Amino acid sequence: MSLKAQIEAEIKQSMLNKDKDRLRALRAIKSQILLAETEKGATAELSPDAEMKLLTKAAKQRKDSLEIYEKEGRADLAEVEKAELNVIESFLPKQLDESEVREAVKKIIADVGASGPQDMGKVMGVATKQLAGKADGKLISTITKEILNS
Repeated sequence: MSLKAQIEAEIKQSMLNKDKDRLRALRAIKSQILLAETEKGATAELSPDAEMKLLTKAAKQRKDSLEIYEKEGRADLAEVEKAELNVIESFLPKQLDESEVREAVKKIIADVGASGPQDMGKVMGVATKQLAGKADGKLISTITKEILNS
């Protein structure tokens, strides 16, 4: 089942359950899917990889907004973002924790044959592809820098 069909089914269920928070988040995801499908040069349906990128981007936007709202003391808006983030994350694969990302990056560094900070781009290219949707890019970058500089 495609992400779009899954979202549409969840929207119907949320309407029946009168779950406004979940419904709002699902409609936002559906809107992003429709925008991506109708972009110039887009194919009729999104690939699973494109769907994952879309969800990851939506989750990152919510995390950034949540961080800003919490910093500014806007608990009301932070709650909305947190609820939407939880719904989006339910469609993403389980996120790796820091130690799992560290192990994956170490393996990638060994596979690529990286020896220092000058190989950062080479390592990040492979790491972001392998860990797409499973780990935050900022975390991957931080760990890669740390390992390559040591």
